[in-house]
Amino acid sequence: MLLGVSACAHNPDGSPQHPALAGPEANDPLEGMNRGIFWFNDQVDQAVLRPVAQAYRWAIPAALRDAVSNVLNNVRSPLTLANNLLQGDWDGAGVTVERFVINSTVGIGGLVDVAAANGIPYHYESLSQTFAVWGIDEGPYLVLPFLGASSVRDAVGFGLEAWGDPVTRVSSNTNNDWANYTRVGLTVLDVRSTYFEALDDLRKNSVDYYAAIRAAYRQQRDGYVLNGKADPRQYPSIPDYSQNPDP
Repeated sequence: MLLGVSACAHNPDGSPQHPALAGPEANDPLEGMNRGIFWFNDQVDQAVLRPVAQAYRWAIPAALRDAVSNVLNNVRSPLTLANNLLQGDWDGAGVTVERFVINSTVGIGGLVDVAAANGIPYHYESLSQTFAVWGIDEGPYLVLPFLGASSVRDAVGFGLEAWGDPVTRVSSNTNNDWANYTRVGLTVLDVRSTYFEALDDLRKNSVDYYAAIRAAYRQQRDGYVLNGKADPRQYPSIPDYSQNPDP
């Protein structure tokens, strides 16, 4: 429920922004099953993940938590680069390489995001985004055990990335599985602590927490796919005056 989720934005009248919280746009034909898995994930989150994340935020200074995030982002660079190339995003690939070189050297292995401080911000790319760029349909909304909000397309992308990640492959082939487990544990902890207030706020203020998480996930995912560009689905409709010429 927590991976890839952020606070849900709303329109000025208080209604949820695209994607909608309810209606056909939800694309959730498996809602009954999804709600059951969501309930299970939420119990695990409230009993284990939230308290651990709260303790992490209390015990570890913000500067050190930022350093952990920076290292995790840096380690993900090979995957980001691969997806840049698969999408034909040559400028993005150049930025990824530049960030990796700067942060791995001057940034002491990525502990300090020197690149961002010099105008080269971090950007996230995944195989699910690549599939979207290729025009592959997302398929039905899914809630995965432990992992949370997803879709058929995103679940396949996540699975292939988890299997093919170069860092994971090297760790496994050199009998350093501990490195993979450590990375996964730190990633979960980092993400849950990052969205600590956002999830608490969403839980407190949502009429339907499940639907709010679903909308927040879709909104963030669409933002990743569009890379900050305007969503054409949000453009106002323009009448075709050629069909009704003035007399």
